[in-house]
Amino acid sequence: MKKLLLLIGAVLVAVVLIVIFRAVTLSSRQVQALPSSSITLDTKALAGRLERAVQFQTISYQDRARMNKEAFTGFQKFLEQSFPRVHAAMKKEIVGDYGLLYTWKGRDDKELPILFAAHMDVVPAEYGPDSQWTYPPFQGKTVDGFIWGRGTLDDKESVLGLLEAMEKLLQDGVAPRRTIYIAFGYDEEVGGQHGAAKIAELLNSRQVKLDFVLDEGLTITEGLVPNISKPVALIGIAEKGCLSIELSVESEGGHSSMPPRQTAIGILSSAISKLEKNQFPARMEAPVRKMFETLSPEMPFGLKAVFANLWLFDGLVKKKLASAPRSNALVRTTIAPTIFQAGVQENVLATKARAVINYRLLPGETINKVLLSVRKTINDPRVKIAALEGIKSDPSPIADTGSKGYKAVEQAIRQVFPEVLVAPGLVIAATDSRHYSAMTRNILHFSPVRLRSDDLQRIHGKDERISTEGYKDVVRFYVQFIRNEGTIQ
Repeated sequence: MKKLLLLIGAVLVAVVLIVIFRAVTLSSRQVQALPSSSITLDTKALAGRLERAVQFQTISYQDRARMNKEAFTGFQKFLEQSFPRVHAAMKKEIVGDYGLLYTWKGRDDKELPILFAAHMDVVPAEYGPDSQWTYPPFQGKTVDGFIWGRGTLDDKESVLGLLEAMEKLLQDGVAPRRTIYIAFGYDEEVGGQHGAAKIAELLNSRQVKLDFVLDEGLTITEGLVPNISKPVALIGIAEKGCLSIELSVESEGGHSSMPPRQTAIGILSSAISKLEKNQFPARMEAPVRKMFETLSPEMPFGLKAVFANLWLFDGLVKKKLASAPRSNALVRTTIAPTIFQAGVQENVLATKARAVINYRLLPGETINKVLLSVRKTINDPRVKIAALEGIKSDPSPIADTGSKGYKAVEQAIRQVFPEVLVAPGLVIAATDSRHYSAMTRNILHFSPVRLRSDDLQRIHGKDERISTEGYKDVVRFYVQFIRNEGTIQ
C-alpha cells in the first residue's frame, strides 16, 4: 500500500510539473504587425454613401412575392453611379435576378483567384410611429458619430466597404496580380438559394477553382472574450451546419369536454421535451480548440495553465462552456424549438399540431446523423418527422490556418488594427459562403467591424449602427488586404 501511495504521489507531482512547465513555456502566437500602407479616405463621403445605401429597403422575405424589386434595382443603379471606376474596369454580371458578380481580371492566370462575398439584403425592421428605433431604420442618418440604419452591420458595410476599397485602388492605379471575384448575394438572410447559390453555380460551370473565399461571420470583439483585456479579432475557419425539422401530429379532434388520454398537442409537446432533455454531447472541435490555444498565452496564469493542458482539462472546459447559451453554441449541436402551431378554439381539440425545431450542427455532425438521432429520441410513430427545405447544410470544411488566405487575413488585421489579438474561431450562424465550398475548402469569415457586448443585439435587432471611424477602418482593411495580395503600382 505504501508503495502504491508513493507511486500515486509521484504521478501527481509529475502531472503538476508538466502543467506548470507547459504554462510557463507558452509563448504568444500573434504575428508581428508590419507597417500599414498610407491610406487617405474621406470620412464624410464614405458615410454619405453608406447612408444612401441604407435607404434602399432591400429586405429578404421567405415569401419571395413580398420582395421589393424596385429597391434592389434602385440599389444596383446607385452602386453604378457611386463607383464608376469599378464599373468601368471590371466585368459585371447580374446572376439569378439580382445577384451581382464582379470580375477584376488579374495578370497571372496561373494563380488561383480569390473571392470576396457579401450580401445586399437585410432582415425586416419595425418602421413607423410605434418603432423602438432611435432613428428610423431606413432613414440612413449620421448622428453623434454613428451611421444608423438596417444593414450598417449586416451586411451593407461589407458591400459598400469592398466597392469603396476597389474604387480607391483603381484610382491609385493598382492592378491585381491574380483575378479577384466579388460576389454579392441578395437573399442571404433566407438561405441564399437564388443569389449566392446561382453565382456559385455559374462559377462552377466555368470550372473556377478558388484559393480562398472571404465572407462575413466573425468580427473584432471588445470585452467579449473573458479574461482578455485587448480586443480580439476572430477569423472563422468553419461554419456550423443548419437544419430545420418539422414535427407534426394528427388526431381526430372533437369536443374538449371529452379529451382522449393524449391529445395531438400533448403528443407533440412530449416529443419536443424528449429532444430538449437529450441534448447532443459537448465536443471541442478544431476551430474552438485552436481559438483557445491561440489566445491562451494572453490569459492570466491560471487560465493559461488550463488551456495549455487541454489534454487534462478538456472535460472541465467543456462543462464550463456548456453552462451559458453563447458559449454552449461553440461546443454543441444545438436544438431550438422555434415554431409551435395548434388549435383553433378553446373548447375544440386540435386535429393537428405542428412544430419546427432548428438545429445548428457542430463540425463532425451531418444532417443524416441528426435526423437519425431525432427519430431515435422521439421513438413515437404518431409523430411525423420531416426535414424542411431552405437554410439546410452540413457543417463546412475546416479551413487551414496555415494557408496563404488565413495568413493574409491575419496580417492585414495586424496592420490595420495593431493593438488587436487574432485567433481562429467557429461561425455559429449560416452565411452565403457555404455555396462556394465546392471551389475551395479554405473559406474564411471575417468582417473588419468592432463590436462590443451591446452591439450584438443590434444585429437583426433595433438601432443597428456603425461608427463613422469604424466604417472607415472597414474600407482601410480591404484596401490593405488587396494591396498585400500582390498588387503593383
